[in-house]
Amino acid sequence: MKSLELKVPPAVVFLACGAGMWLVARAAPAAAVTIPARWPVAALLFTIGIGLGLRGVLAFRRHRTTVHPSRPETASAVVTSDVYRFTRNPMYLGLALVLCAWAVVLENLVAPVGVPAFMAYLAVFQIRPEERALSARFGAPYDDYRRAVRRWI
Repeated sequence: MKSLELKVPPAVVFLACGAGMWLVARAAPAAAVTIPARWPVAALLFTIGIGLGLRGVLAFRRHRTTVHPSRPETASAVVTSDVYRFTRNPMYLGLALVLCAWAVVLENLVAPVGVPAFMAYLAVFQIRPEERALSARFGAPYDDYRRAVRRWI
């Protein structure tokens, strides 16, 4: 399955999982639930997710390194400041939180399956290849960072 590594942009995986969540929710009406304060909860998750992702992008921009997900070998710096002190993948974590918000909006017990599916796909086909490329490019400084900071949270 190496042929899928770094091939499908994370945004496409995100949209596919979001669409899949909607389809599953429609296909399983018996799993519908009512979530109290659905919209405020979804808005909070959405806002945190977008904020986290944007902070990750801005940190990359400040360090003048690439945000291009299919070309990690072109990175010019290991970013360890700002939100990268807490998570190695704030942009992906942000997208996962937006999917959590979408699951809340859908009000269906089956819909959240899209969130771990998204995270699992990214872990195998996006993050692991990125980590290999960054380790090859930056060596010990990146490896030390990877040991000190969790992949997700």
